Amino acid sequence: MFIDIVKIFLPLTISFFLGIAITPFLTNYLYSHAMWKKRAKTVALDGRGTPIFNRLHKDKETGTPKMGGVVIWLSATLTMFFIWLLARLFPGDLTHKFDFLSRDQTWLPFIALLTGAFVGLIDDYMEIKGISGWPAGGLSLRKRLVVVAIVGFLAALWFYLKLDVSSATMPFFGTVELGWLFIPFFILVTAAIYSGGVIDGLDGLAGGIFSIIFSSYAIIAFYQNQINLAAFCAVIVGGLLAFLWFNIPPARFYMSETGSMALTLTLAVVAFMADSLGEGKGIAVLPIIALPLVVTTLSNIIQLCSKRFRNGKKVFQVAPLHHHFEAVGWPTYKVTMRYWVIGVVSAAIGIIVAMIG
Repeated sequence: MFIDIVKIFLPLTISFFLGIAITPFLTNYLYSHAMWKKRAKTVALDGRGTPIFNRLHKDKETGTPKMGGVVIWLSATLTMFFIWLLARLFPGDLTHKFDFLSRDQTWLPFIALLTGAFVGLIDDYMEIKGISGWPAGGLSLRKRLVVVAIVGFLAALWFYLKLDVSSATMPFFGTVELGWLFIPFFILVTAAIYSGGVIDGLDGLAGGIFSIIFSSYAIIAFYQNQINLAAFCAVIVGGLLAFLWFNIPPARFYMSETGSMALTLTLAVVAFMADSLGEGKGIAVLPIIALPLVVTTLSNIIQLCSKRFRNGKKVFQVAPLHHHFEAVGWPTYKVTMRYWVIGVVSAAIGIIVAMIG
């Protein structure tokens, strides 16, 4: 038990300090190369203007670097590689025990992390630099969703064909056998979680919420004796906390697509790993633990539907929801910290539900 606890907290700690160490180098690169948007967003998802958003965020949009998510996935990756290398250079029971890069629990979420990070990084770079032939503003939402769907499809095939997983837990229904429908269900869940990445809009908001979510799954995985998966979640939390150290107001940089795509794709895989494979409820509790992401996505959907079917009338002054709270007069720090509070409470409920029965 003691070794398992150390196995979880050691990579978290290493990842945090590595993230703190690499940030000055990343910051120097981002600022010296002006890695921020050259103009603020002027068109919303429905094609209409964004005057309220511009009033709130125009200066930050064009003066704060993107690509801060590199801190998260790079520190986590370096930590995993360091511990893996240590186990090979100094083979022994202890170093082998601490190595959590395993085919049965962490290969797939690690690949999802790197895939999302790479695709997001390219999109961020192209958007910032405006390279000829690349879509203005980077990849459209539709094209990014295609990428997410492809990753979800490949991961679903691995679960279905290699791991023989064809069931998932559902809220109120328990474990449901899906057969081949498991594949489209996996893709749908992955896309839904990715859409929650729009929560990356305020200083400290996304970093805090994702830290809470991955901490929750680390606890659930530990409870289910998926120690390697728990350590993997913990190493991401370490990177997130390092990012958050520099992202609290005033933010030194934003997470952007390289961070949000990496985290959301990874979260989808982690939730499924903590489901049938761990004899748990990783999927059933996902809407509870990730409630801030769910609410953020729903606020966008509600706003779009309202504008389309109610002759342009809006439910919120501006969507997503956290920007609405800003628009009605809440200070940014109040919005962020209240999201954190809700995130902790919903995560606690989700953990309790996961551990019952």
